[in-house]
Amino acid sequence: MIAPSTLVVFSLAALALVAVPGPNALYITARGIAQGRAAAIASAVGVETGTLVHIAAASAGLSYLIARSAAAFTAVKWAGVAYLVYLGVRTLADRGHQAGQATTRQPLPRVFLEGVVVNVLNPKVILFFLAFLPQFVDPAAGSPAVQIIVLGLTLLTFGIVTDLVYAMGASMLSQVMRRRSGLLRYVSGFVYLGLGVATALTGGARSR
Repeated sequence: MIAPSTLVVFSLAALALVAVPGPNALYITARGIAQGRAAAIASAVGVETGTLVHIAAASAGLSYLIARSAAAFTAVKWAGVAYLVYLGVRTLADRGHQAGQATTRQPLPRVFLEGVVVNVLNPKVILFFLAFLPQFVDPAAGSPAVQIIVLGLTLLTFGIVTDLVYAMGASMLSQVMRRRSGLLRYVSGFVYLGLGVATALTGGARSR
């Protein structure tokens, strides 16, 4: 069992981390601006479903192996870059939008899956699970895998709350800017491209 004091300290650290806007928050905001509240919420749920994938991978040791393998880390990194650039180019090239909407509306299941893929392919999240969570794992307190799952779910809880806050804020901003559909399209598209650049600049597997 994780000591209560350890869980409290981790919770405070996790809350501080998720409260600072990062790639996930920017992605959710871009989707909310482009398509409104439902899409923003679907993106948030998708992103945190991706976090579940990372938790499972970390508990199984896969995150460690990927982060320590230059080839595997690089493959994940550039797959994420390519996907974000694809989203950005697709958004900027989309001229089929109607008045009051930034892009052609994507079905919510597709929006959800895009959120999952964006998070799963984010190398920074892999490094986070490698560098941050293990600091709170005590081998003497029981199964490390179980501890990682508990800590990961704690982080996910804070993450989904903050993600939904960003989703609501983005949907409100979308309503304010609704009549400027071209501007919404450019804002969303360049956010995706910016995230792609940020992912490309992520350090190598052995940078820590």
